[in-house]
Amino acid sequence: MNITLTNAGKKYGSNWIFRNFSNAFISGKKYVVIGPNGSGKSTLLKIVSGGATLSEGSITHSWNNKTLKPEDVFQYISIAAPWLDIPEEYTLEEIITFHTQFKRFINNISVKDAIGILNLEHTREKHYRNFSSGMKQRVKLGLAILSDTPLLLLDEPVTALDANSVQWYKAMINEYAKGKTIIVFSNNREEEFGFCEEKVQLKN
Repeated sequence: MNITLTNAGKKYGSNWIFRNFSNAFISGKKYVVIGPNGSGKSTLLKIVSGGATLSEGSITHSWNNKTLKPEDVFQYISIAAPWLDIPEEYTLEEIITFHTQFKRFINNISVKDAIGILNLEHTREKHYRNFSSGMKQRVKLGLAILSDTPLLLLDEPVTALDANSVQWYKAMINEYAKGKTIIVFSNNREEEFGFCEEKVQLKN
């Protein structure tokens, strides 16, 4: 997945979140977007994912030398972010089963195997609302990383993770994200993006 932003800007009302942002994200490479709180990292993620539109400038997505229509971009993207909601009344098994109806896992990983990869076998029939914040983040990361999509977007991925879970996250990237274009949006926490090849600075 290649993404090109040219003179991109986004504003809400009369307030600009960011302006004059240009960058090319190249297929198969790993990037981290660094910026302080309020610099527009989550907003940029939503724009890259097709969930929000630019106020100025342009963005294009291409896959296999074909420019994608904006309405088709979501099919090629997986996201893990603290602000994404998962139905609280679902069990873990129901969440994964529901997810795979829309985005299948790489290597035809089954629901049962996915639960094992998440190291959450003991919570198979537990409702998501009863998960700890760290367990919820692990589910979000697992669903995104295991999905068979060429672009992976991660917003502050180690939020709520303890030291063991941070190591699990790194192992997941190494094992299951090979060949993907990855963009991590971070407040400059090294454990989130140590695998990234290129750093992009986003300023207010």
